[in-house]
Amino acid sequence: MTRSLVLKLGVALALGFAGVHSAAAQQRSLGTFGDWTAVVDGSGSKKLCYVGSVPKKAEGKYTSRGDIHFLVTHRPADKVTSEVSVATGYTYADGKDAALDIDGKAFKLFTRGDNAWAYDAAGDREIVAAMKAGRTMIVRGTSTRGTVTTDTYSLAGFTAGMKAIDEACK
Repeated sequence: MTRSLVLKLGVALALGFAGVHSAAAQQRSLGTFGDWTAVVDGSGSKKLCYVGSVPKKAEGKYTSRGDIHFLVTHRPADKVTSEVSVATGYTYADGKDAALDIDGKAFKLFTRGDNAWAYDAAGDREIVAAMKAGRTMIVRGTSTRGTVTTDTYSLAGFTAGMKAIDEACK
């Protein structure tokens, strides 16, 4: 993942969780681990950590898409660990779950706008455990226009990236 993508991910995450302000200046890369990059943003009660990646392959009959990425986030102040989220680069169709497949193990993610999440903390933990043991992750979604997309992620380096954010946000 490139430094500019790390910055984009961080700004998107900071804007999504902390309101509109520029937290990018407080962002620090914890390193790139295979296909995943770990980042710590902020400090003290506003600190959050995440590991993120972009798909190796993005497929679908679309003309354009925004940024696509998958994140696992720790927000210690909110007592949130290992929160799974995906940004798909388009608005999901209302009422349609996104499908997540990790080496043949299926999960459903609820969607809102251009993001999708696990239904609860237990789902987050189950997905993260599968990611640590897995090799390939596929996210399938449907846009408001009915376009079906398939995004394929490598899980190489995910476990090491998780260790980095676990340490930074313990």
